[in-house]
Amino acid sequence: MTTANTDITEYLFSKLDFKPTEKQKPILDSRKRFILVAGGEQAGKSLVASKYLVSRFLENEEAGLYWLVAADYERTRAEFDYLVQDFATLGILSEVTKRVDPGRIVLADGTRIETKSAKDPRTLAMRAPNGIIGCEASQLDLETFHRLRGRCAPKRGWLFLGGTFEGSLGWYPQLFQSWQHGLNDEQSFSLPSYSNEHLYPGGKSDPEILRLKAVASDEFFMERIEGIPTPPQGLVFGEFRADLHISDEAEWAVGNPVQLWMDPGYSGGYAVEVIQEINGQMCVIDEIYEQGLITSEIIDIAQSRPWWKDVDGGVIDVAGYQHQAMSAPAEIWLEQTGIYLGAQKVQINEGTERLKSFLKPNPLNNIPKIIFNPKCKGILSEFGAEPNPFDGQTRAYRWKTDRDGNIVGNTPDDKYNHGVKAIIYGLVDRFGYGHTRNNSFIKVKRW
Repeated sequence: MTTANTDITEYLFSKLDFKPTEKQKPILDSRKRFILVAGGEQAGKSLVASKYLVSRFLENEEAGLYWLVAADYERTRAEFDYLVQDFATLGILSEVTKRVDPGRIVLADGTRIETKSAKDPRTLAMRAPNGIIGCEASQLDLETFHRLRGRCAPKRGWLFLGGTFEGSLGWYPQLFQSWQHGLNDEQSFSLPSYSNEHLYPGGKSDPEILRLKAVASDEFFMERIEGIPTPPQGLVFGEFRADLHISDEAEWAVGNPVQLWMDPGYSGGYAVEVIQEINGQMCVIDEIYEQGLITSEIIDIAQSRPWWKDVDGGVIDVAGYQHQAMSAPAEIWLEQTGIYLGAQKVQINEGTERLKSFLKPNPLNNIPKIIFNPKCKGILSEFGAEPNPFDGQTRAYRWKTDRDGNIVGNTPDDKYNHGVKAIIYGLVDRFGYGHTRNNSFIKVKRW
């Protein structure tokens, strides 16, 4: 922070009789555009978030616009109430609503702070704000995060995300890990529960904290008290990063050929990953990820999508040509759509390595060979970035493990992998296997 900004912030905080703690100060001093604060329970995340907005609203020469966004309006209440109190104390509060659904704060210079609910995405498509606070951000979905980040672009605004880990899988803990390095104008911080000196005057050695540590599991204490995610065990694709591989740029390019890569199923899941190659990058622009639907119903969904007119082929699990009580899925696709689907038997471990090679970013530009649209929640759940769309639980594709979480053998557990297998079939069909784990050269098609 510049000296001028420091002086202004210190003056404002002194008027509010607020002195940041050792853990709060680097957060409030940061001027990164994208900040994530992983707080323990009762750590004072809402207080810090509100003080952060107070420290930045004077940066604009003209009246600014700021949003408080949460999964629903009620979750914006704490930040809203803190800001009303602070701006009233500073003597610059002009207008305020009694409700938060929606709520509005207007300051003497015309600056507005508005509450928004992610339940109504239309409210997030209005005039671009100067800054956004994501309240209880770990409860927002990935699509909302991308929408908020996009709304920051027009005014080069900032985004402050604060929340408590609900587990160590999902986009929020993944962003935390990625932003730890403080690169690309992004930074993450931990705000432990014991940093709240009002509740825990003894800090980390406070008797209440010590009692919690004695009875809680290590994972719970790390996530919910320390504000640090515990490393997920046994993920097949540990290379996957929400900030790197999930992108709004994976959007349908009208007129470009579309491929359908699929793993058919019924009770387990039927995955159709919709692929375009855009600027040399494989883009998963959409997906059909359903349970309990037959092939003809999946086709009906596909034909209703805007990209359907650009479909020129695809691949399917070799089992898609097997006859059971009815016609094989591949034959149904051919009969009803005229689309021929290629198929070959794929060795799962070698196929896994092929997908890993596409997830690996180019060391020169940090760009991977494959990206995913945030609406592709099915396959993203298999990477651990989203809850499973069928039951809302964390169901990532993992290696087989024993009761203690130790990896057993060298073959992944064959579940929660419908979208992943579809992608593997497509990559192997188009590019070959490439290099396997032991660096032996299997086959490589021409790119």
